[in-house]
Amino acid sequence: MSPLFLATFQMLDFHMVATLLEEVWNTSTIAVNSTGQCCSRVTMRVCWLVRQDNRRQRIKLPHLEAVTVGRSLETKITDKRCSRQQVQLKAECNKGYVKVKQVGVNPTSIDSVIIGKDQEVKLQPGQVLHMVNELYPYIVEFEEEATSPGLETNRKRKRSGNSDSVERDAAQEAEPSTGLEPRSDSSQYFVPSNKGADASTKKESLGHWSQGLKISMQDPKMQVYKDEQVVVIKDKYPKARYHWLVLPWASISSLKAVTRDHLELLKHMHTVGKKVIADVAASSKFRFRLGYHAIPSMSHVHLHVISQDFDSPCLKNKKHWNSFNTEYFLESQAVIEMVQDTGRVTVRDGLLELLKLPLRCHECQQLLPSIPQLREHLRKHWPE
Repeated sequence: MSPLFLATFQMLDFHMVATLLEEVWNTSTIAVNSTGQCCSRVTMRVCWLVRQDNRRQRIKLPHLEAVTVGRSLETKITDKRCSRQQVQLKAECNKGYVKVKQVGVNPTSIDSVIIGKDQEVKLQPGQVLHMVNELYPYIVEFEEEATSPGLETNRKRKRSGNSDSVERDAAQEAEPSTGLEPRSDSSQYFVPSNKGADASTKKESLGHWSQGLKISMQDPKMQVYKDEQVVVIKDKYPKARYHWLVLPWASISSLKAVTRDHLELLKHMHTVGKKVIADVAASSKFRFRLGYHAIPSMSHVHLHVISQDFDSPCLKNKKHWNSFNTEYFLESQAVIEMVQDTGRVTVRDGLLELLKLPLRCHECQQLLPSIPQLREHLRKHWPE
């Protein structure tokens, strides 16, 4: 190494060097062509956004370049609910994921979890991006292209289908679903663990707010009950006096991922929810419902157990109210029956529109113009 090069290298800030090295995602090797001559060979990783229901629709996502996608001739999306600039995508080809930022007003989701306007999350192999309102599914594919003069271009494709073999950047540790003891007052709900299921359970990235449940379910201060299959936590932003969430330790992203194999787990979640209600001394005065949001804002399937007083300062807007008092809220027993009959949970189109409905009292059906007036009105329905 020459003294000049060494001096220059020593002058560079360490972090600058690390950043430069991280961005180097093309590699060069020496190959021999058909005539026996040596030539330079470049391996390049490229990313494609692929329409899941029409694989011929492919949009190239250059490394670290922001690409805006939405309603256009290129996507063939004509639905006016989809903005012309619905999402902004930035491929991290060297890391194997795409950053997705929702720009449009209507919801974009990944694996049925809404991103949220101006929020940014990672789209990884194995996940499905729905451009708007759970419609127009896309996946990402990474290809490694090796090119050199006189040699054919070689491609190795990594698809983002639903295969369990696809690796993700998220940590691949098993969920902490073994060795957990139930609280003493709930020992009758201790269920032996399914070792095979535990071994296949993976942790996902906890960086985005939508992953917050996965942090809360590990917090002893939030836990109300736990056994080998589920944990019950207090809702961090309760919409009523009593509001709990029942979550499985197994990693299930949303109702869309539920199959007939989860039937017994759903029944157990329902039973535990009823048990928690029974353990509340004042519960005899209150009416409760158990159910799921059709399109949740938080990742990891969770059962709401909520009293019907809705006496909470966290109940702030129309969306909060309608998410619990329209067909957007799927009764737990109805979900169990659906899975039992069809093997999956089907959510009909247009449910997001229910969140925009006028405020209507769930007890007497009276229309109220605002949340403060609704809160005041609800007092007359509260138990004495």
